[in-house]
Amino acid sequence: MDGGPWGAIIFSIFADHTRLARVRTDSMKGRSPLTVEKVVIIGSGPAAWSAAIYAARAEMQPLVFEGAVTEENRIAGTLPLGQLNLTTEVENYAGFPAGNLESYLDSAIPRETRQTMAPHTKHGVSGPELMELMRRQAMNFGTRVVTDDIVKVDFQRHPFRLTALEGEVTEALSVIVATGARANYLGLPSEEAYKNRGVSACAVCDGALPRFRNQPLVVIGGGDSAVEEATFLTKFASRVYLVHRRDQLRASKIMAQRAEANKKIEFVWNHGLSEVLGTEKEGVKSVLLKSTKDDSSKKLDATGVFLAIGHTPNTGFLEGQLKLTEKKYIVFTTPFRTFTSVPGVFAAGDVADDYYKQAITSAGTGCMAALDAERWLAAREH
Repeated sequence: MDGGPWGAIIFSIFADHTRLARVRTDSMKGRSPLTVEKVVIIGSGPAAWSAAIYAARAEMQPLVFEGAVTEENRIAGTLPLGQLNLTTEVENYAGFPAGNLESYLDSAIPRETRQTMAPHTKHGVSGPELMELMRRQAMNFGTRVVTDDIVKVDFQRHPFRLTALEGEVTEALSVIVATGARANYLGLPSEEAYKNRGVSACAVCDGALPRFRNQPLVVIGGGDSAVEEATFLTKFASRVYLVHRRDQLRASKIMAQRAEANKKIEFVWNHGLSEVLGTEKEGVKSVLLKSTKDDSSKKLDATGVFLAIGHTPNTGFLEGQLKLTEKKYIVFTTPFRTFTSVPGVFAAGDVADDYYKQAITSAGTGCMAALDAERWLAAREH
């Protein structure tokens, strides 16, 4: 996910060379090249920062690689602070009812950082605000942060060996992988332009927002996820158009029957999304759909477009090192634990979760991973 205007804003924020220099310098104070870290956390979303908070409070001196600030990461939607940093209002994260958080935000986040963020909307908390608060809380307890990607790992030896994009090599007794998963988009320029202004890849995250209530909405896709998104959106929308490139759903039979029985869902067969239409002021107003059978097109009025064409976990750097599913998610090898196929390596958040994909569940598994790592190290007297 690129994040459209938000992606550009966030990129400019992190591209501030003074801030990056400060982050890297502060995070590496007191660290010698020969230091073997107790725990390294890879990632910078809710799972990573929750793991860092718990690990730091347990005196594990966590080191977080939050990701590099590169154009490639901006386009892929993998800049520091994760997917949540590319959203606006977050209404379903516990503990943030609607209200004026200005004073608290000013006290918890440095002024220079606050000045680069969008003004508080008073609808709870925004994605960038929540992620910066998590990051600051982790750093308050002594978490060190490196603004770089881990591009190569060696889990066949212990201590584990991690290589960063800039070439730095780090050894660690335990590792928590919390690199998340990015939503798949079609790559249309108009799709990018209206992200967070009517274009979304998460109905559960955004469907209840005021702009979508009692309005016609469009869901793109034909699998179980698309049907789930469309069904969920019928709670709020006046009508949901489920657009699929074929003439029948790829979803399971029971899911397809559920959608067909829902009077608020209207199927648009043999069409794909061609363009998202709207205005700078109001966001998405309609969509242009192109037939997959001929050259015809049709226009549908809608205030929201929800892409339900899957997610891609950020596990490319793990090939051959950890057991992955067919869809490249990390496999949890023990029920109710964050253990992976390599003892001492743990996973948290969407990088191992292809079902819930929520900030609060990611944060929960981040806590679990930190506790699992702490107990694993304690059992080995580290």
